[in-house]
Amino acid sequence: NEENTTNENTVASPGKTLIAYFSLPENTGTAREDSTITVNGERLGNTQYVANLIQGHTNADIFRIESVKQYNTSDHQALIEYAKEEQNNDARPEIKNRINNFADYDTIFIGYPIWWSDLPQILYTFLESYDFSGKNVYLFSTNGGSGLAGTVSTITSKLSGANVNQNAFKLNRDIMEQAPREVENWLKEINLNAH
Repeated sequence: NEENTTNENTVASPGKTLIAYFSLPENTGTAREDSTITVNGERLGNTQYVANLIQGHTNADIFRIESVKQYNTSDHQALIEYAKEEQNNDARPEIKNRINNFADYDTIFIGYPIWWSDLPQILYTFLESYDFSGKNVYLFSTNGGSGLAGTVSTITSKLSGANVNQNAFKLNRDIMEQAPREVENWLKEINLNAH
């Protein structure tokens, strides 16, 4: 019986939670309107906004995945073409910072926009940079009409040692104003709403 109690205690007091996300623009306010939302006078990338909402409900640590090479966020067409070139080359863009205490986290939210019906290539860099074995992974994404575009399967196969929740959050850029309610509902569905 004591063993069972120990197991229950382990479940009742989970480790730390991390939200890691990639979002454009880099708060420059110059990207096309469809990839940003203005909240309290500040322009945020759509995925960044969703990450902030999740953090508000979970009190998780947050990490922004940023490329060493700055993307051109002032010219949407140039950004689209560059993203396609990265995809064609199966590029692994270098990430600016590293999470030194990654092992401390047992729950990880991963957020990303859909680029060319796939993950941005920098997400592949991120997924290949850490050991996700045994971690609980929850995915959230923003898109312009392609939904999740098969990315849940892609990430699940990449992180074969992790527990990737198949109920991923997705939100179309045209209904970003619904994000607060949609995020709250999703967190309740996956039983991770701390408030």
